[in-house]
Amino acid sequence: MIPTPPPNDEDQLRHHSFDGIQEYDKRLPNWWLMTLYGGIIFWVGYWAYFQWFHVGLTGPQHVEQAMARVEATRLASAPTADDPSLWKMSRNPVFVEAGRATFNTICASCHTEKLTGAIGPNLVDQLWIHGGKPSEIYVVVDKGVLAKGMPPWGPVIGAKKSAEVVAYILSHHTEGETIEVQTAWVPILPK
Repeated sequence: MIPTPPPNDEDQLRHHSFDGIQEYDKRLPNWWLMTLYGGIIFWVGYWAYFQWFHVGLTGPQHVEQAMARVEATRLASAPTADDPSLWKMSRNPVFVEAGRATFNTICASCHTEKLTGAIGPNLVDQLWIHGGKPSEIYVVVDKGVLAKGMPPWGPVIGAKKSAEVVAYILSHHTEGETIEVQTAWVPILPK
């Protein structure tokens, strides 16, 4: 039995050979071409999403964001008012954003949204009235200074929000910067 030859438009051998192998001159299958074109379209969309429009987060950005949330959860579970914890909170965007929202709600009326001071003192310079260490700032926010018109916010907003406000204030400063304490003159009353 003699096999029937293929039609003229299929299974034609190419005119060259390589290592003694001859190739057929066939079209690529449609499923293969659709996979290729789909991959190209996906690549263009992926590139535009991450590189051109900067909508999506890259791997390191995802990790950084997740680590910030973990650190925020860890620090929020037991907020301490010591200097190292408050400095860590000031570098965490979750705490800084929460502190900014609280600050703009209750503190901006006296200290302005830019922390430059109106009725209350300036909070972005290196000159502090009651000490510029994070723990001292926390005490002022938490306990207040009634003689100067600063109400105690600790009983109103709680320890966590007080720490967030301090973190927001500290985010405008760098750790280890020189702090000048302005001592207010207090008259000595006769006895």
